[in-house]
Formats: sequence, C-alpha cells, structure tokens
Amino acid sequence: MRCFSFLGAVLASAAGLWGQMLDPALLLKEPTTAWPTYNGDYSGRRFSPLDQINQANVGHLTLAWVSRFAPGAQGAIVGGEGPESTRNDALGFFGARIAATPLMVGGVLYFAMPDNAFAVDARTGRMLWHYFWKTKGGIHIGNRGVGMYGNWLFFETPDDYLVSLDARTGKERWHKQIADVKQEYFSTPAPVVIGNHVLVGTGGDSLDVPGFLEAHDPETGDVQWKWWTEPMKKGDPGAETWPDDYSMRHGGGMTWLPGTYDPELHLYYLGTGNPNPVETGASRKGDNLWTCSIVALNVDTGKIAWYYQASPHDTHDWDNVETPVLFDGVWQGKPRKLLAQAARNGYFFVLDRTNGEHLLTTPFISTLNWATGLNAKGQPVGDPKKEATIDGVLVSPSSNGATNWPPPSFDPQTGLFYVSANESFSVFFLSDLDPHPEGYGAAEKSAGSYGSSLKAIDYQTGRIVWQHKYPSEGGFGGPTGILTTAGRLLFTGDSSQNLIAFDPANGKILWHSRLAARVTNGPETYLLDGRQYLVVGAGDSLYAFTIEQ
Repeated sequence: MRCFSFLGAVLASAAGLWGQMLDPALLLKEPTTAWPTYNGDYSGRRFSPLDQINQANVGHLTLAWVSRFAPGAQGAIVGGEGPESTRNDALGFFGARIAATPLMVGGVLYFAMPDNAFAVDARTGRMLWHYFWKTKGGIHIGNRGVGMYGNWLFFETPDDYLVSLDARTGKERWHKQIADVKQEYFSTPAPVVIGNHVLVGTGGDSLDVPGFLEAHDPETGDVQWKWWTEPMKKGDPGAETWPDDYSMRHGGGMTWLPGTYDPELHLYYLGTGNPNPVETGASRKGDNLWTCSIVALNVDTGKIAWYYQASPHDTHDWDNVETPVLFDGVWQGKPRKLLAQAARNGYFFVLDRTNGEHLLTTPFISTLNWATGLNAKGQPVGDPKKEATIDGVLVSPSSNGATNWPPPSFDPQTGLFYVSANESFSVFFLSDLDPHPEGYGAAEKSAGSYGSSLKAIDYQTGRIVWQHKYPSEGGFGGPTGILTTAGRLLFTGDSSQNLIAFDPANGKILWHSRLAARVTNGPETYLLDGRQYLVVGAGDSLYAFTIEQ
C-alpha cells in the first residue's frame, strides 16, 4: 500500500498536484476530462464518449498503477463523535471494500469507504490525504462514494452523519446528523450535488422506520427540504394505500442509492426501497406507496411530480433502488424522453420521464415465478401462492434480486441497456404471526442459482439481444457495475476476479485481466494529460489501466 502523511499531502499541494475546483458545467456533459459525480454525469448511463482505448488497441491495455487503502485512524485526519479508536472494528468483510465510484476532478480521485474518505493522485495512485470518522456504530456494509461542490466534498457515515471536507486538505468543514443510528438507520449512498442542493438518502435495517430523502445546503449543511417515502398521516396523498397511520409511520422505503437528474425538466429520479415489515404484508394491506417505486421530485422543493410503483405491496424484500437511467430515444417512431430501469424484482421497465407514463414491462430473467401477469399499468401482479408460508415456498428471484446495487449502463451507439443479472431461488418461511410484526416477518433460505450473467436489452422491445453467462455462481457477490465507451467497449467484472472488456454489440470478450480481488464497484474512465485511463476498485485496492504511449 502506498501511504503518505498529511505533510506529504501539503507538499503535493505545493507541487501543483491538487485538484481544481469543480466546474458545475461538467455535471451537464458526458464525462471526459472529469468523472464529477457517482454515475459520471446526471443521466445514469455510465457511457463515456472517449475512444482512445478502443477495440483496435484494447489488447494492449496495461496496468498503470495499483494502490491499496487501509481504513482506520493511523496517519489520518480524525473527526467524528464516536469513541476514540485507531481502527474500524465494525467494518467486516463488506465494509473494507471499495464499493464507491471515485470522483475524478482536476487530476485527483476522491472516494469513500465506511468511516473513511481518501484523495488520490489520479496519475500515479499516490494517496494525498485520508480522513477517518470515529463512528457511533451502524451497519458498515458499504459506501457508494462522495459528492462535490466547488472545493467541498460530502460523504455519509454508517452512523448517519453527512460530513463535509475541504477537498484540498481533507480537513473537516462541518458534519450534520441525518438520522438516529439507535433507530437502526445506516447511511450508504453517495451524495448527489445539483445546483446548491446536496441530496442524501439513507438505509435501514430491522426496526420499522420510514425512509426519506433530504436536500442540504452545501455551505452550512442545513436541511433545505425533506421528502418522506410514505405519507405521514391520513389524508396525505398515498395514505389510501396503507391500512392505518401505524403502518405508514413504520413503513420502510429506504433511499439506498443515488438517483439521476434531468436538468431541462428539473426533476430528480429516485428508486425507493421495500416496505416494512419485510417479507410479509399482512399488517400493511394495500400498495404501500411510495415504496418500491420510481419517483420524480422537484429538486428545489422536494415535491413529487409523478411516481411509478414497480412492486406494489412488495413481500420479498425487493428494493427498487436500482439506477433509473435517462436517455432520449425513439418510441414507436416518435422521439421520447425515456427512463429505463432493470429492477431487483426481475422486470425491466421503460417510462416516459416527463410524466411517468408506462411504456414497457418485460422480465429479464427466465426463472421469475412470483407474478401472475401485468395489470393495465404494466405493474407485476403478485401471485398469492408465492407469499411466505410456515412450510415455505420457492420463489425466484431471491431477496438479493435479479440484479442489485451495481450500476447498469446504456450505450447510445448500440441502443442497448446492460445489466448484471442473477437467476436465483430462495424458500421463504413465514416466521412471525404477530398482527404487527417488526423487522423481518419471514425467514429465507437460499435454494441455489442458475448463475449470473451480463445481459444486453433492447429498450424498444425488452428483448435480450445477447447475454454472457458466467461460469461460476454469482449471487449477491457476483458481477458488478458496468461502463460503456465510444471506443465500442463494455467493461465490467465477474465473480472470478476478472476485469473484462466486451464488444457491446454482440458480447464477444475482447480482453480481460485477473485482479487480486473481485471487482467491487463500477468501472470509470477519464482523460488526463491527453491519456485515457480506466479505473476500477477491487477489494481494498484501486487499479488504473491505460495504453502505453
């Protein structure tokens, strides 16, 4: 591991290695000389117009640098409100990995792990500074990364604080509590910065608490607005989809992942989590809005413009937080502003993003067995026979889903949507017969998998144009995020520790490199000093590849 002290960071700054202030105009363009937000730009497409690395030379892709990063207080700038500690006892296996997509601005990569944030020289992999947060607790399952406004960084901690750092030094500017960790909220998303709004969400586990999205002032950290994922009282819009106030106020719907944004419509698109109690719905009869939905929010007010619920009355823990991908396309011969999502419940959806009009619903896994069909709105109709029972019932997909948090990609050159998928089975056992169960009302036992695959979907028909089945079983730890480029390349990882380049038109493998660990984030690419780099996280390390010049 390359580790540098704070003094080294100061010297690096003096030598001109520091990143520049983020120009907000970069957020409105396809990513080239920067990767300024979680998905590269606001659209969620994870498509790069760079083509210096392409099909003709990808075979010459070589490792430029690799750096390993250790979480903990040693050698770090320390902040936080938890007890004194020099290490992360709470991290465990999942927390010690780089699940974040680093931002790259002005030659510096910025990323986070639970309780830790780092700045790294994007040319060499040298660590410039490291910030450590003393935690009060929380589940340390992962962190998706940081957001940036000017020279200020923002990241969330597992014990539910939003922390702002000076990007030049790593020094803390302020921190604000988002939620109460004693209520078993824990925070994993990467903040998304839109104008002067820092948008933050949170997760939760076991205790039945409501989900929300907040907008914070980047200068002060003050809350600008808050949107709850359930109605708060009778008479509120959506209250009719819950049986009573109790079920609404304890209804879940966590906001685990970053959303996407259309600057022309001024709408922020967000996927919401599953309702609580989890995996049983007897105490919350109804559709349970706005859980398991795609919602469009006015970014200045937090007011909901429209919604589409992908899993009404979910009873299988299928969070619908997967990225709502935005692109302009042709639908039935006419240009449309579209939104597409491959959902955890196994269905692929296409909507008109101006108003939420449903256009297409189709399954993207062959094993799906929990629905009897679609209703007039294109929503899956759950089969009552696939609800958890005391004796157990076989369901596909498992609660881990047909896909999960790893980001998909849309390539405007091929017109195809790409997603990492898993065809899994679980047996769901009803375990809590209380009229108002708390937390998980059912237990689940994995019943195997047909394996994981990379799928290319035609958005106009929902047809699987091609798929690559991986030789080993994927499951929750299977294939990860996807990047497509104008070089006619698709980059992703498999569960056998390979970073792979595919031809996005037909799925042919063009190149691969075996890493020391499985790829644990979404690949990204950027142009720096006239040279294109490909960067990916694997375990606790970042790898940068380029073409030798």
